Amino acid sequence: MQTKVLNLQGQETGKITLSDEVFGAEYNEDLIHQAVVTYLANQRQGTKSTLTRAEVAGGGKKPWRQKGTGRARQGSIRSPQWIHGGVVFAPKPRDFSKKMNAAMRRAAFVSALSTMMKDKAIIVVDDMNIEPKTKAAVKALEALKLNRRVTVVTDGVNENALRAFSNLPEAAVTTADILNTYDLVVSNYVVITKDAIKKIEEGNK
Repeated sequence: MQTKVLNLQGQETGKITLSDEVFGAEYNEDLIHQAVVTYLANQRQGTKSTLTRAEVAGGGKKPWRQKGTGRARQGSIRSPQWIHGGVVFAPKPRDFSKKMNAAMRRAAFVSALSTMMKDKAIIVVDDMNIEPKTKAAVKALEALKLNRRVTVVTDGVNENALRAFSNLPEAAVTTADILNTYDLVVSNYVVITKDAIKKIEEGNK
């Protein structure tokens, strides 16, 4: 499989041969869905916590006698219906993480990559030598005719790219070694450098 390589001015500078193992896989919706759900679950901290009526300080004494006051019976001022009372079914710290073996994660990632390549949603550029200014990023996206959610992928940390795209809400910058299925699913387009392509192919052998 071959695809054209562009520069940041939108001009074709050549072609690149892609690995069929990485960019020619079949679409597997169930596996991609599982990878996304696992990723989102693993991002949850699970640290929220509130107090039940048993954990709120005070409230050990019955506020008034059971009968004869004309008021509703109450056993504690820390019951849920009271101000400063406990919370019913209070949320407690828990682990939301899910597990997905490496082979399945890789298969989901490759499937998502291949689908985007078939849909012509992946744009390969020769490099990401960009001026660290927002107007340079806007100019590059206009030259590449991209106006929706874009993920820029470089082979390593690119400070200039991070600075250039940081103020654009519809753009994100990541590196080839941490690119994942979720990043692909939430993107309309992926702009990726030739070196990042090589690193992804090497990492998925």
